[in-house]
Amino acid sequence: MACVNSQAQLQPELADSFFNFIKANKSRSSVYISKDDSTIARLNEEKLMPLGNTVNIMVAVEFAMQASVNMVDKDANVSMNELDKYYIPETDSGAHEAWIAYEQQQKNIVYDSISLIEVARGMTMFNSNANTEYLMDLLGFDNVKNNNRLFELRNHTALFPYVSSMFMFQNLARMKHGKLLREINKLTEEEYCRYAIIFHQQLKDEPDFKSNFRISKMTPELLKIWSDRLTASTTKEYVNLVKILNNRKFLNENAYGIIAEILEFPMEKKQFQEIFKQYGGMGGSTGFSLTQVIYFTSKENMKMELAIFFNDLTPPEERQLKKWWYSFEAQVIFDEVFRNKLKF
Repeated sequence: MACVNSQAQLQPELADSFFNFIKANKSRSSVYISKDDSTIARLNEEKLMPLGNTVNIMVAVEFAMQASVNMVDKDANVSMNELDKYYIPETDSGAHEAWIAYEQQQKNIVYDSISLIEVARGMTMFNSNANTEYLMDLLGFDNVKNNNRLFELRNHTALFPYVSSMFMFQNLARMKHGKLLREINKLTEEEYCRYAIIFHQQLKDEPDFKSNFRISKMTPELLKIWSDRLTASTTKEYVNLVKILNNRKFLNENAYGIIAEILEFPMEKKQFQEIFKQYGGMGGSTGFSLTQVIYFTSKENMKMELAIFFNDLTPPEERQLKKWWYSFEAQVIFDEVFRNKLKF
């Protein structure tokens, strides 16, 4: 998400590859792009798709709202051991370890503790699932979920701790693989969320609980179901959500300042400061799904919000789309001719 080329570095052939993939795979794609409050591209914009880490936008907004009124102290320190409770090795493509290495380099970890604002930034900058789960617990799962109503997100499934949800697929009762698949598929959304919360509490309270986790038990079939049952929403809903962040009118000024720290970290780079007044967003992937949401206001006061979701991808397709994404994003931002051809 944090890579925008200048106009001189545009790669239209790669942007076209991304665009052509969408046109050739419409049933697996969803697109919604708004420019200056006008819709310029849409495809399946009301189709529910798993969000992956893009749901972290909701967690970031709740953190900002609570921190802005001192319900939580963003500068308070948290023990790294508390975060480690929710870290399951080999389940996040090295994101949590990469975050820790970054914070060590920045010298932000002192006496094995780190500030809450850095935990929140690690959730968005590195997609640390452990940080997300810790923050959802700290802020209150119900408080995060209630933002669906606050922001009038009518097409959004329930939020739940998705690290913990993986324990449902661990066959702890020695259930045969086929039966496990059938039993999980039968769970209602409410039941699924309830089990995820139960496992979350065990991760929180029982230090040895996660030692039972075996990544080898997560077969491709189980991983696909896990991916499909993640919190889901639509590209239209998430464009409407980030419009609230882009327009700077709905929340209080302090909350927007904290959101800038968490979601708009690309603005810390000079090349972004030269082009944008604000730029933020979030992306996520599972091997089967890919989601990207960005919003920005340019120095010329052009406002744009963009959400593109894919589901039912193969892992090679997901990897290829990731490689094409930045070129597509840059072409949408800088090339009006390209924007005008985005018809599906």
